[in-house]
Amino acid sequence: MAQAVRTGHEAVGLADRDGLAGAPRFFQAAKKAGLRPIVGAEVSLPGDSLVTLLVENREGYRNLSRLLTARARGGVNEWSAPGPLAGRGFEEPELLKGLVALASEASVLDALIPLFGRYRTFVEVQRHLTRESHGHAFGLFDLAESRGLRAIATNGVLHAKPQGRRLVDVFTCLRNHTTLSRAGRLLSENAERHLKRPTDMAALFADRPDVLRNTEALSDRLRFTLSDLGYRFPDYPLPPGETNDSFLRAITEAGARNRYRPYHDKARAQIEKELGVIAKLGLAGYFLIVWDLMQFCKAEGILAQGRGSAANSAVCYSLGITAVDPVGMELLFERFLSEERGEWPDIDIDLPSGDRREKVIQHVYKKYGPHGAAMTANVITYREKSASREIGKVLELPDDVVDNVSRQMRRFEWHDTKDTFDARLERAGVDRSDLRLKVFARLFHDIQDLPRHLGQHSGGMIVAQGRLDEVVPLQPASMPGRTIVQWDKEDCADLGIIKVDLLGLGMMAALQDTISILSSTGVEIDIAHLPANDPKTYAQICAADTVGVFQIESRAQMATLPRMKPDHFYDLVVEVAIIRPGPIVGQMVHPYLDRRAGRKPVEYPHPSLEPILKRTLGVPLFQEQLLRMAMTVAGFTGGEAEELRRAMGFKRSEKRMAEIEAKLRTGMGRNGIEGAVQDQIVKSIASFALYGFPESHAASFALIAYASAYLRAHHHAAFVCALLNNQPMGFYHPMTLVKDAQRHGVKFLPVDVTKSEVVCTLEGGPVRVGLNYVTSLRAPAAALIVEERARRPFASIEDFARRTKLHADELERLASIGALAPFDRTRRDALWQVAALGRSPGPLFDTSSLRPGEAISPLPPMSTLDRLRADIMGTDLTIGPHPVARFRDMLKQAAVLRAVDLPHRRDGDFVRVAGAVICRQRPGTAKGFLFLTLEDETGLVNVIVRPDQFDRFRKLLTDAPLLRVDGVLQSKEGTTVRAMNVSLINEEPEEALPEIPVRSFR
Repeated sequence: MAQAVRTGHEAVGLADRDGLAGAPRFFQAAKKAGLRPIVGAEVSLPGDSLVTLLVENREGYRNLSRLLTARARGGVNEWSAPGPLAGRGFEEPELLKGLVALASEASVLDALIPLFGRYRTFVEVQRHLTRESHGHAFGLFDLAESRGLRAIATNGVLHAKPQGRRLVDVFTCLRNHTTLSRAGRLLSENAERHLKRPTDMAALFADRPDVLRNTEALSDRLRFTLSDLGYRFPDYPLPPGETNDSFLRAITEAGARNRYRPYHDKARAQIEKELGVIAKLGLAGYFLIVWDLMQFCKAEGILAQGRGSAANSAVCYSLGITAVDPVGMELLFERFLSEERGEWPDIDIDLPSGDRREKVIQHVYKKYGPHGAAMTANVITYREKSASREIGKVLELPDDVVDNVSRQMRRFEWHDTKDTFDARLERAGVDRSDLRLKVFARLFHDIQDLPRHLGQHSGGMIVAQGRLDEVVPLQPASMPGRTIVQWDKEDCADLGIIKVDLLGLGMMAALQDTISILSSTGVEIDIAHLPANDPKTYAQICAADTVGVFQIESRAQMATLPRMKPDHFYDLVVEVAIIRPGPIVGQMVHPYLDRRAGRKPVEYPHPSLEPILKRTLGVPLFQEQLLRMAMTVAGFTGGEAEELRRAMGFKRSEKRMAEIEAKLRTGMGRNGIEGAVQDQIVKSIASFALYGFPESHAASFALIAYASAYLRAHHHAAFVCALLNNQPMGFYHPMTLVKDAQRHGVKFLPVDVTKSEVVCTLEGGPVRVGLNYVTSLRAPAAALIVEERARRPFASIEDFARRTKLHADELERLASIGALAPFDRTRRDALWQVAALGRSPGPLFDTSSLRPGEAISPLPPMSTLDRLRADIMGTDLTIGPHPVARFRDMLKQAAVLRAVDLPHRRDGDFVRVAGAVICRQRPGTAKGFLFLTLEDETGLVNVIVRPDQFDRFRKLLTDAPLLRVDGVLQSKEGTTVRAMNVSLINEEPEEALPEIPVRSFR
């Protein structure tokens, strides 16, 4: 858009191929630049032909959107159109009204004229300073004259500036699955398809000024913009005699009497206030639709909880949408909705991930029909790894070079200025004199953050009254049974399209599964009525014994918990919110913890702020506090305060910030707040606005955190069983969850084809590992094993193999992990017997002379190390000894401490620790520090690595699975080792283990 302004254009158009994916961002950018955006799309035809359809009015837009939807869904063959348009989605001329067609081929133009008429059909002419395009233009002029059509001039723009051609060539190669050296005539002949000045276009068509006049006249006709989509939220089917407002009031009152016992005056007044705002804004129908969705979840027994700013609403709480009482917690409704903003609220609903969430999603599709509901898309952009791999392919770099370079791409959020592209190439060990690498570097930087493809958003659902496909094109998702729109959630929000987020939360699934597991053993648990402030639960939380607990299991949370010492619910709300980029960057964590521990006094910027900041000891931690501060010190309304938060948020405008700051200072001046105190408050609000976490969001998460901590403390076996069945989720790999549970006394039983179910189960007290943990075992095969076993027990390995019809590699995997042991066979015997299946019994596999119980395999039984390797390779975990345990004697001789020994050492002691690397983090807020979590047979060790040490030991720290760390113990509150030296636990190759599962976080 900037280039269009620089080159003197007043209107610009975007025609994506077979879609409108880029239209919203194009529209917003054009509006910001003061340009008039023209909406359209290129529609592909057989034989690489194209027709460009441009929108004249809203009717034309609706028709284009429906046409693109029908083509994407593949349901266009029932429509008829002549010639090359047959089966391409072109219906009767009546359904193409409001559209203008541009083409450059005689056969296509002849087919378009009966559908669009000569007034709406144009011949598109381009000249790109080549002999071929110049000659072709004269042919098109003759074609237009012979058909009685007008010719218009375009430039087929593919890049803003001439130098953009090189990246266009890369995309051409990727689209055609070829390389630059083989692409040939697929590539642009020159760099002329850039945005030219009007004077340059006039010079190109100096011999035909009429064509340029036709272009200007057509541009003036195309006045439709995306500000006029005609979207409508669905109407709720009301009972007779009710309006949206009256029915919402009735169900809210009923829900409030159930939630508030007694239904006190403060709650009644808040609900009355909220219902008044909802009625004024005409939003009652939205709340009814969301309530209806929650009723479906309740009827189906699906755990569901609203979160986000909706938790600030007493109406949402009364309707059962959220689980946090905003009146009791004194949350601010205006953070969710205000009359001044006059916009749609945003309600997020957490659902159990997996089949139960999918059931809710499919319910929405069924209720609103194939044209009335869809999920929002997610624009996937090029990142470092994807960019390096795809550009490497286009440049025909050797696979090993591409792999090496890709592995060196930035793994963490922290941006290290010393981690230059040249440094990465050097670490990759490639020949930097290769000219292709110089081209690679330039293209790598050019392609960053550009769109790669459309994906599916995690849960944003749109519903519409009438046809959603007349508002935005729909297309099938990669997942069967789902439809998505071509725009992401931000695009939809910018254009006034309302979404409801149906988010899959692994912990919700784990909680529901834990309840089901316990119910099957006769223990009934109600998540909504867990004992408050349970001592055992909070004892584990204060000890940072929280592996697997929602939100408070990360290294940073574990480091804070012993300092925070939570002992009631609001402490958990603060804990959830405080370890976030905002409070960390805003330097709020240490002041809060120091005040909580009594090391620093509690102070307030102004006495009037004490009621707002008292619960957080004078330190602003939540967005709601920001809003209340502005309302108290400057007399802002709730809506004005929310506008302040937005103006100072991620899309901050310097001009808007200056205006609101002036308003803030004026308001404080009226209240007698001047000078240094005023400056301090403004600075506090301005620095906090970008980073503050919503208190309502933290409270919703804290409820789940407490529930998961309670279940872990009192029903650890059932809880870890449910966690294992809902992976991937959380901070830790399943192997760490198993080892942590074992340290807490939970017993595990191995995979056993005669007992294991498809998923992990409780077998009395112990957890039986499920068939789902057998790597390479197909899900249908696992189900068949259980089904066949239910018919009758397996008699032998031969019987098992014959009835389940497993692949050879699946049988070998089961044998190697000991899952065939119930047939009285060691792992090597079972492997030998599996290998003999289907073979002629030659002398090698002849077992006729063996006595009963005698080993079949001539090989010795697996050693402990062999079994450990087989377990990790075959199930990604082991229920046997921890991998580090086998090195303990050697480590003990080197004075290496166990994790359990560290709390008994003094702060500042020099210590040596060792373990499997289970987590790596280098967050953007950490100034280049790397955080490692090591695990040994006794527990976890947190390690901090300074930036200079990271540079020194980079390869070990990013690649090695087992590490020894020498460093200084920091144990004033919690235990952490500050690394001074890093080395491998063991250098002996025969002692090597397969790759230990690790989770690295950006």
